[in-house]
This record gives sequence, C-alpha cells and structure tokens, in this order.
Amino acid sequence: MEPEKHERKTDGVESDVSHGSDEQIEIPSTKEHVTDVDVEHASRAHLNAMFENPLAGVSREQLFADVEAFCEKFDLMDHVEDFRKGALVSQNPHSIHSLDILTEEDRTALDREHTHKWSQPFMLWWLIVMCSLGAAVQGMDETVNNGAQPYYLVRLGIKSDRFSQSMQDNLTGLVVGAPYLACAILGCWLTEPLNRLFARRGTIFISCLIAAVASIWEGVANSWVNLFLARFFLGLGIGSKSTTVPVYAAECSPAPIRGALVMMWQMWTAFGIMLGNIMGVAFMNVGNDLNWRLMLGSTVVLPLIVCAQVYYCPESPRWLVKKGRVRKAFESFRVLRPSNIQAARDLYYCYVNVEIEKKVSSGRSLVLELFTIPRNRRATLASWIVMFMQQFCGVNVIAYYSTTIFTDSGYGLSNALLASMGTGILNWVFALPAFFTIDTYGRRFLLLVTFPFLSIFLFWTGFSFWIDATKARLAMVTTGMYLFEVFYSPGEGPVPFTYSAEAFPLHIRELGMSWATATTWCFNFILSFTWPHLLTAFKPQGAFGWYAAWCIVGWFLVLLFVPETKALTLEELDQVFSVPTHKHAAYQIRSSVWFFKAKILRQKLEPMPPFYEGAEKLVDS
Repeated sequence: MEPEKHERKTDGVESDVSHGSDEQIEIPSTKEHVTDVDVEHASRAHLNAMFENPLAGVSREQLFADVEAFCEKFDLMDHVEDFRKGALVSQNPHSIHSLDILTEEDRTALDREHTHKWSQPFMLWWLIVMCSLGAAVQGMDETVNNGAQPYYLVRLGIKSDRFSQSMQDNLTGLVVGAPYLACAILGCWLTEPLNRLFARRGTIFISCLIAAVASIWEGVANSWVNLFLARFFLGLGIGSKSTTVPVYAAECSPAPIRGALVMMWQMWTAFGIMLGNIMGVAFMNVGNDLNWRLMLGSTVVLPLIVCAQVYYCPESPRWLVKKGRVRKAFESFRVLRPSNIQAARDLYYCYVNVEIEKKVSSGRSLVLELFTIPRNRRATLASWIVMFMQQFCGVNVIAYYSTTIFTDSGYGLSNALLASMGTGILNWVFALPAFFTIDTYGRRFLLLVTFPFLSIFLFWTGFSFWIDATKARLAMVTTGMYLFEVFYSPGEGPVPFTYSAEAFPLHIRELGMSWATATTWCFNFILSFTWPHLLTAFKPQGAFGWYAAWCIVGWFLVLLFVPETKALTLEELDQVFSVPTHKHAAYQIRSSVWFFKAKILRQKLEPMPPFYEGAEKLVDS
C-alpha cells in the first residue's frame, strides 16, 4: 500500500481521516533523518503511515549515517554492521533476498522467522512461561472464592439472623466484588506509575507479591470486615498485572508469533480459573473452618513462583529504550532473538518508533484525544463495547457464584463444587481453539456467532429453575451453564483484550488499554455486587434472563459499532476507524438484511458491494 493514499471510498463516501483539528499535507518521498516528522501539521493518517514504516523514504546513505550516529551515541559501534543490516531489513522486510549486504547466514536466519517461527531461544520461552503463570494467578484469584464462599458466609456471620436479607446480599456482593472495586478505582490507574518507576518486571513482581500477601491474609481472616480488606488489597495488584503482563509479552515477542503469544494471557487465565475451581473440590472435605481458608490460601503458591522467576527474565527492550538505556535493551534483544541481526533490526526499529512517539505525544493531551479525534473516539467506543460485554454477557456470574447457583438448583454442596469444577475445565478446554480461530475467522465474526448462543443458554439455565422434577432441573441447569462456557471461551473470552490492544493508534495505545481495562473491572464489580440482589428480587429465572437480554443487546452493538481488525496494518486500522459511525452502522444493517434473504430465505440476489475498497486485507463483513 502506498503511504500517500489515505482516502478510502466507503460505500460511495470518503472516510473522514482528516476530520477534526488535523489538516492533511503531502508526505515527502525522502526525509533528511529517520525520525523527521512534522507533528504540528501532519494528519493522524500520515502519522500512522509513519508508524507503519518510519524508515520508508530514507536513502541508504542517510540510513547508514543515522545508524552510525545511533551506534556512536549508545556505545554500540562494535555491532554497527549488524545495525546497518538490521535497518535495511526493517526498511525492506520483503526484499531480504535482494539486499546485497546480507550474507547467506543472515538470510537463513531471517527466513526461519517464517518457516520455523516457533523455533525461538530458550529465554523467550522462559519469559512466556512466566507470563502464563502470571495469567494463571489472575484466573485463580478470581474463582477460588467461588468454592470458599458458601462456607465463609456462614462462618463469618454474613448469613445469619444478625443481618436482614437485603444486608446479607449487600455484604456478600461487597466481599465477592472487593478486588474488582479496588481494581476499578485504584489498581488500573496504578499501572502507569508502577511501570514508569519499576519497569515491566518490577510491576509484575509487585503485583504478584500483593497477590501472595493477600492470599495469606484471606486465609487467616477472622471477620467479614477483615476478609473484605484482604480482598480489596488483592485488587490493587489485579489491574497492573492484567495490563502489564500482556504488554510485556508483546514487547518481547517477535512479530510473526506476537499475536499468538499475547493470546496466551486469556488461555492461561482460563487455566487459572479451572485451578481455582479444582481447589474448591480438593479442600471441600477438610474441617468446616479450615476448608475455605485453605481454598483462599492456596493461591499463594503461583504468585511466589512468578516472583522468583521474573527477575531471571530480561527487561522489556521497549521500556529500556524509552528510558534511554539502549545498550541494555540490545542485551535483552540478543537473548530473545536467534541472531544478532534480528536483535539489531528490532532494537533500531523500536528506537525510531519510540523517538517518533515522543514527538507525537509532546505537548498534547492524549486523554482528550481518546474522545475528541473521530478515529480514536470510534476505537474507544468499540473497545468499550467488547470490554463491557465481557462482563455483561454474564460469564462471571458463573465464575463467582456457580457453586451457590448449583446448590440453589438442588445439588448438595460437595456435588455443587464438583459441578463448578466442570465449568472451569470447559472454560479452559474451549479457550484452546481460540488460539487459532481468532486470527482465522476474525474478532467481529466470533462475537456475532457466539452472542446468540450465550443468550440462548442463559435463558435455558434460568428457565430450567421452573422445572419441578429435581433430576431434570439439575440436568438442565448444568447443561445450560456448561454449554454457555463452550460458546463463551472462543468468543467473548479472548476477543476483548486482543481487540482493545490493537484498535488504538500506537501513541495512545497504553492509555487506550488502561481505559479498556478499567471498563472491564468496573463492570466486573457491578456484576459481582448486584448478583445476590438480582437473585433475591427476580429469582434465578429473571436474573439469568437479565444477562441473556444483554447478550442480545451486545450482538446489535457489535454489528453496528465494532469494525473488524483482524490482520490489518496500522494504516488500514486508521482507515477502518475513520469511517463515520452512522455509515458503518447503515451498511451493516443492509448487509444483515441481504444475508437473511440470500442465506436463510434462499433468494437470488446480487452480491453486496464491498464496504471498504482499495485494501485487499480489509474484511467486508
């Protein structure tokens, strides 16, 4: 795609790439220096083209001069030849076999990135194992309370004559939702200062240390107030961990497998959810005042392993570059990449991007840009929708309250814990296919396919409580909840974090992710706090029906306001999100009517005209 072309015809109308305060200018074909960019006058489309390949348009002589100056500045002259080669490969990633400066060994190493993309250094896999354990910590912290809850509600006096039913519901929701309350109001917003002061590894260490201390505190709590404080403290680490671990993995991973490795966050969070349910079964037959303490305390193990492991991993090269520690960043890349030329290429490319980001961000309110720039506002809305619906599809009702739901349907407590373990296992098992389907079928497609089934099985589960025969009711409730997990895991499970991580332009991506993460944890708390009240007021039928209805609403929100982002470059993403919202929504409505007539009623119709023209990889769905 040519960098000068930034207008796209969308169903007969030009996209508003330059709307807002920006004014389009021509990008010159050559630049004096790699990081030259006119921030004051360049449009967002031009800035994103610059981020797409900041080395484009630079002559070889100037590129080599810039590389030599870079190596002299950061004491890397002993590797200057590697950096010359790496800069040329970054500038011409598809022309490595025509670059005369490369040796046969260099070409072989670069080819293997695609032919043997899973053949990576030990240190990269060590880092990914650590990140996966960090995700499991997150999942386990979320669900281990599920099995402990029926015991401590009685032991700590919440379920007693001391409180009215309304107050019991309040206290139950408050204790269960305490970590997510802390995360929404404090934890998410600690992410930036923690990362700035302690880097990626330090932030992961601190957040996992918080999780370990909170686990012990929960296990020895002697009152509901004490338990609430312990769980509130636990939430202080959840926000920073859930944002930092995926970012750290992305910054250290090579491009060909970056998406798959970042996806592991959701997959291993599901694994931790399963472990939390298993702990409920493992300790259910221990003495009544010890079982729930062991369940809550069992989460101390994984975060301590992560704390011990994290400082044996290299620091994020991108973070080091932003702090000016470029030579240290090169050392990190050298242990994370198979060859020096790949390490030099990725470091120089990262350095140039960071320098451009500094210019773009200087003197501008990035928070305001989330909402005042039309392209960014649409990305903010789309990421808000997918994050909001991750909670209001009702999945965490099952994650946090499934044991109580199963006992209400007629199970004994032991069997209810076993049934809850089944939901955790299914959540993890069906998260595995998402590793492949999310990049095969696309984010939007998976949401549109799975939301109707989520609604159906929530209605199924709730309405099953009207069945009088106990065995039939148990079978129907269990089946409904299990099938819900089957359709949640490949759709609303992996999509929200993946979508939010790629929807925003690079210079506001960290801020955009903080917004998206705060959204999901805020509504997580609302869900966990209000569920006991919903049960009391509307019974299981109405409570499950409430979230089933939201799944229907979510389907329409995705259809109208969430564009596809699969396999798009930064420039293409900019063009997609520059399409006016009402035009995107109108086209999707017409497309849905056409699909119903052509595919369901089997009418012979002319194909719908493509919505996006001029970019082969854009999905016209």
